[in-house]
Amino acid sequence: MLLAVDIGNSNIVLALHDDGEWKHIFRFPTLPEESSLFYKMKIVNDFWEANIVANQIDKCVLSSVVPDLRDVFEEILSELFGSPPVVVNSTIFPKLKLQIDRPDEIGTDLVANAIAANQLFNKDCIIVDFGTALTFTVVSKEGHLKGVNIAPGLQTAIQSLFGNTAQLPEVPLEMPKSAIGKNTVTAIQSGILIGYVGLVRYQLASIRAEVGEQYIAVATGGLSKILSELKEDFEEVNMDLTIEGLRLIGESV
Repeated sequence: MLLAVDIGNSNIVLALHDDGEWKHIFRFPTLPEESSLFYKMKIVNDFWEANIVANQIDKCVLSSVVPDLRDVFEEILSELFGSPPVVVNSTIFPKLKLQIDRPDEIGTDLVANAIAANQLFNKDCIIVDFGTALTFTVVSKEGHLKGVNIAPGLQTAIQSLFGNTAQLPEVPLEMPKSAIGKNTVTAIQSGILIGYVGLVRYQLASIRAEVGEQYIAVATGGLSKILSELKEDFEEVNMDLTIEGLRLIGESV
């Protein structure tokens, strides 16, 4: 059984793959201030509830965009499962060629996304990841990662309003029924959610104007299903794209 661990800025995902499918996926908030013991006990408890024992894990693959937690989880996984995890970096998958200025700066989650899209679709792809950041990763059919665009994610954009405006209420991430807000909540929903539909479409159009119209768009990330109006813009919405990339990395090393 392979364990994929994806540490993002908002959430940590632990996923167990066996017999060609994902058997269990655990998700909990990223809390950098918490201790190593907190995370260790969280993993132990989740595995215990799912009736999983340590010797069932043959390999661990770790991706982290939170530097302080990478070392913490590398130590935890080594202790729990008896061997160090495969730690993802920009050069770990030789078939993926990074055509960017500073390969060491790219998020390992984006590396995993690019590997998964390239291997699963075998087409020129633009991977749109709706997470804490909204990212557009461009990878050719030949496995050349051409670059990444980054914008604030949906939740990040809304939280920035809360942090700088005293009277704004909590706003659910739901597409509004009207493009014109009638109260504070729908005004923010219209401004941000409908605005992001336009942002995504313009980004895709601008990228394709440079690399070619044949590039398909694939969506992933925890918020990828919120912008329902974009459904037809994507070849597929794959919530498991990042962990699929981690699986492919784990199976290749």
